[in-house]
Amino acid sequence: MAGFWKRWLGKPDAVDGDASTVPEAYPTLSPTGPGLQAYELQRELGRGAMAVVHLARERASGQMVAIKRLALQREFAAEDLIDVRQRFMREARAAGHLQHPDILHVLDAGEAGADAWIAMEYVQGQDLSHFTRPGQLLPVREVLRLARRLALALDYAHGQGVVHRDIKPANVMLDREHDVLKIMDFGIARIADGSRTRTGLVLGTPSFMSPEQLAGLKVDGRSDLYSLGVMVYQLLTGHLPHQSDSMAKLMYQIANEPPPDVRHHRPGLPESLALVLALALEKRPELRYASGAQMAQDLEAVLQQLPATAPAAEAVSGTEAPVSATTKPESGTVDAFAQTVRLNKAEAGQNPPAS
Repeated sequence: MAGFWKRWLGKPDAVDGDASTVPEAYPTLSPTGPGLQAYELQRELGRGAMAVVHLARERASGQMVAIKRLALQREFAAEDLIDVRQRFMREARAAGHLQHPDILHVLDAGEAGADAWIAMEYVQGQDLSHFTRPGQLLPVREVLRLARRLALALDYAHGQGVVHRDIKPANVMLDREHDVLKIMDFGIARIADGSRTRTGLVLGTPSFMSPEQLAGLKVDGRSDLYSLGVMVYQLLTGHLPHQSDSMAKLMYQIANEPPPDVRHHRPGLPESLALVLALALEKRPELRYASGAQMAQDLEAVLQQLPATAPAAEAVSGTEAPVSATTKPESGTVDAFAQTVRLNKAEAGQNPPAS
C-alpha cells in the first residue's frame, strides 16, 4: 500500500471539543443526486482503520476522482451515528465551498447507509512528509515559496470560516514537476469527536498541534498557523521543534518550552527567517500571526533577502524525482509522535471521556 494513502487514511484525530464553527448556510453538495451510483469505482488506492479510498470515474463526465468511504458505524455507537453523519455532511459542505488552487477540491459527499463518503479531485505527487528527513530536504527557497502559498491558502480558508485543525506534511500534496500544491482533508479532522467514540480516545498528531489545541481549548486560524510553523521548521531542518520519547514530556514542551532557534539545526538560515518561525510558534495565540496573509507577507520578505542561488553549504542532496502518490513507497518518520496516535481508554485514565 502506498505510504501516502496509509497516512491519509489514518485514524481520525481529536478535536478541540468546541461546537463546530462551520457555517450552516453552505449549499448541499449533492441534494438530489444519485450518490455513489454516479461513480464507477475502480482500483483501491488505500485502506485504513476507518476508511478506504478508491480511484473512480464520474459516469457523466468521465472525470477521474478519489472516493473516500468512511465506515462510521465501526467507530461510533448507534446512538451517536446520526449526530456524526450530520457533522460529517456539515464539514463536507464547508470544505466543498472552498475554491482555492492550493486546496484539494471536494466535489461531492453523501451517506451510504450508516456510513459516509466523499469525492475529491484526484492528484498525483508526493506528500511533504517525504521531504522532512535529512538528505531529502527541499532547497530553502522552495520551502519558503511553498510555505507562502500554504499561508495564503489557509488565510483564504479562515476567511471562509473553516479551520483545518490538522496541518502537517502528510496532509499536503506536492507535484514538483507541475508545480501543484494541495492542502488535503479540510474538515476531516472534525468528523470524529474523541470524547464520544466508543473504540478509544484519539490524539491527533501532537507534534504539530498548537498548545491550545492540545489543551482542548477552542481553536481558530492561528492554531493552523502554529502547525504550519512546525511544518516549515521540519521541512527546513529535518527536525521537529519539540521531540521526546515521552508523550507527557512532549506535551509539556509544546505548552511551556520555547523551541530551539531554527538556526540551531541549520546555521546558514537568515535571522529574519528565524524570527518568522519564532512568531508562528508563539505559545499564546494572541502573540502569533493574526492571519495567514501576514505570515505570507513576512515569508515573501525573507525570500527577497535570499540570494538567487543557495551557497554550497546549503545545497540539498538526495531529493528524488516526483512519483505518483499511488506508487510511492512507505516513508519513515523523524519522530514517533509526528504520527497519529490512538490510545485505548484504559490507557488514558488521565483524560476521561466527557460526560
